[in-house]
Amino acid sequence: MKLTPFKLERYFAQHEFTAPFLLCSSDCESLTLAELLALEPTGREALDALWLGYTEAHGSPSLRQAIAALYDHVDAAQVLVHAGAEEAIFNFMNVALSPGDHVVVHAPHYQSLSEVARGIGVEVSDWRGDAERGWELDLSELERLLTPRTRLVVVNFPHNPTGFLPTTAFVHALSALSDQHDFVVFADEVYRGLELEPATRPPAFADVNARAVSLGGLSKAYGLAGLRIGWLATRDPRRFAALSAFKDYTTLCNSAPSELLAALALRHAGPLVERNLGLIRANLDRLDRFFEAHRDLFAWHRPQAGSIAFPRLLRGKVDEFCADLVAKTGVLLLPGTLYGEDFGGAFRVGFGRKNLPEALERLEAYLTGR
Repeated sequence: MKLTPFKLERYFAQHEFTAPFLLCSSDCESLTLAELLALEPTGREALDALWLGYTEAHGSPSLRQAIAALYDHVDAAQVLVHAGAEEAIFNFMNVALSPGDHVVVHAPHYQSLSEVARGIGVEVSDWRGDAERGWELDLSELERLLTPRTRLVVVNFPHNPTGFLPTTAFVHALSALSDQHDFVVFADEVYRGLELEPATRPPAFADVNARAVSLGGLSKAYGLAGLRIGWLATRDPRRFAALSAFKDYTTLCNSAPSELLAALALRHAGPLVERNLGLIRANLDRLDRFFEAHRDLFAWHRPQAGSIAFPRLLRGKVDEFCADLVAKTGVLLLPGTLYGEDFGGAFRVGFGRKNLPEALERLEAYLTGR
């Protein structure tokens, strides 16, 4: 397998721990270990008593049970825990695909959702959201992209980087299409739970379709990227068995402290997500005011969910704008070219962190001084 460099991650490797104001972070505000343990009276005692031997390959029973509680029709035995969502993506693609297959991927997208498939020798087609319609997807366009070799359609709801959220009717229509054309839906749902209006949350794909696979993790909605815990959920027993066998060649099992802390966090999933939604709503109001004040320079579409959005720069080149901004102010934005040259007019902004007001003030001062 030959993989091209991961453009977005190389960009963060250069800037993430040197730029003081990350205005493009994809995750939400994190917690300290002490804050997490304080969620339960026996949290510290449990961590101190933890045995640091090998863990169960599928994930600890308590963690799998906590993850299953996030779904309506998935039980703990249908959850496979991984060392972050990235491992889960890599493993799934290697299990599900063979050279010569065809995959359709919701675009723009996180690079590994297509690049791992290409590295296997798979043909990849982009199913692009319509920027003029709030990044909506068109099912008739998907049907035009399908071929007899299409094995997989990859979607991301809520969407990174646009914040697009489909309706429940759309999810069911896509599920029906997958049965009609015999492809599997792989649904990246790492932002699930961050819908601005909970009533608009569509069902998880693993709940809707027994052949589908849902990807989840603790990094985004819960702000716990440092635990490196992700998972796959599927009701397809053959797929689950194949994924379990492949994981023997990657991490085999997960970190015992991470699994204990992840299970603790998910037992308090509601308050953790509500804390982050409070930040997101307040920060979105600030961004609404900012972009309205600068509508001559930016095109802004308020996202429906998640902690990131994808506004457009109306004048100048976005790579040059982002490079000059971080060099002069320490404020980091992410140019859309890292999602592909076709998205070069846009940039990613993140609004799940507490320091957004200060970062926005610096961006405002930069624009005033240009």
